[in-house]
This record gives sequence, C-alpha cells and structure tokens, in this order.
Amino acid sequence: MIIDFKGKIFYWRGPAPFLFVAVPEKQSQDIKSVSGLVTYGWGVIPVQAQIGETEWKTSLFPKDGRYLVPIKMSVQKAENVTVDDNVSIRLEIKL
Repeated sequence: MIIDFKGKIFYWRGPAPFLFVAVPEKQSQDIKSVSGLVTYGWGVIPVQAQIGETEWKTSLFPKDGRYLVPIKMSVQKAENVTVDDNVSIRLEIKL
C-alpha cells in the first residue's frame, strides 16, 4: 500500500524526535483498515517513508483517530525542513 499526501510539520512533546506530520483523515482510515495485518503492537504501523529524496524506516503512531509520521532529525537536516513547513510525504506499508 502506498500513500501520498501533503501535511504541515508540527512540534509535539511526545516521543523523540518531537517533529511530526499528521496523516489526513481519509488516508488514516485506509491505514486503520489494514492495521491488523501489519501492526507489531500498540497500534504502531511500520512504514518506509519519503520526503524529497530522503527515505527512512519509521513507525506511525496512532493519535486521536489519525496517524502521526515522526520526522527524524537526519531527515529534517537532509531536506532542510522544520516546524510549520508543508511537505509532501510518501508512505509505503508492506502488507
């Protein structure tokens, strides 16, 4: 499953790296529909993510009916992105 979307980077005092992008509601529902096949516990979903030319492995965190994509520090630096930037993200979930 491949999901492409745009979102705004925000700061949330939660698990490091503290910067996240929320997956839109429609795409979050699509992810939720396959979550039982791919989660490894606590509703966390492993994904391959991409912003610009930078790809990384991470896990989506469920929050308030949506999923959050953590933006690692290495990605922030490589793509020169920070809080309030709008970014295009590609997620790949292996079913």
